[in-house]
Amino acid sequence: MTDGNGVNALSLTARQVVYTNKSFWRNPASAFFTFAFPLMFLVIFTSLLGNDETTIPGTDVTVSTSTYYVAAMATFAVISACYTNIAISVSFQRDAGILKRTRGTPLPGWAYLSGRVVHAMLIALLLVLITMAFGVAFYGADVPTGAGLLRFLVTLLVGSASFAALGLALTAVIPNADASPAIVNASILPLLFISGIFIPLGNDPPAWMTVIGNVFPVRHFADAMRTGFLATVFESAHAANPRVPLSPFDWGDVVIVGLWGLAGLLIAVRFFSWEPRR
Repeated sequence: MTDGNGVNALSLTARQVVYTNKSFWRNPASAFFTFAFPLMFLVIFTSLLGNDETTIPGTDVTVSTSTYYVAAMATFAVISACYTNIAISVSFQRDAGILKRTRGTPLPGWAYLSGRVVHAMLIALLLVLITMAFGVAFYGADVPTGAGLLRFLVTLLVGSASFAALGLALTAVIPNADASPAIVNASILPLLFISGIFIPLGNDPPAWMTVIGNVFPVRHFADAMRTGFLATVFESAHAANPRVPLSPFDWGDVVIVGLWGLAGLLIAVRFFSWEPRR
């Protein structure tokens, strides 16, 4: 696919990623807190809950609380970068008329939005790497290797793309920029709690939490990220006791997250608005 000047789609998207990245780093306060929040929550939760053993949901395998939260905060970082930030920032740009002016330029709309999505995915990857490095340096967390690393990276790729699409879809129901933080947080914060990201749910959560968690993508994404990240923990447990499953990783979780992302993409294509709401 090319435009009149022979510039291909990949080049257009890459250029927009560069422009978006420059804009991102030119707002150092926003960039700082984007990277600080996952690490801040990691330190807070591990300090409050101590470093005791925590049972990984759905298994009988235990892991230190700090290691559990390294995986959980990596998941939170992806959702924050790809869902929360995109939904709020795009809503503000729409109200400021930036999207309308961009729509009036020769730049195709798909290239602009693709650039924002790819940039968000790259920021999510960088956040995950920083969170993992922090966990290894200060909490002795194990880094996934081999098949576990592959599963973790595939989950990260599918999850970041899907939550970015869902963030764009959510802008269709946000009436104005002032309402965007409230609507975005109301749509995601309860799911973060009932999906075991902020507080481990154990093996016997309330039935209603299980039902809601199974419907929405956050819990499936959290489970896939956690089991991929903690692959070495499961391998060690299996070596000590062969009756313990080698890995509870379920590709079905990744598929469900991907289907939610596809639904978000279709909604965004149909209902995305370039002009401010009146």
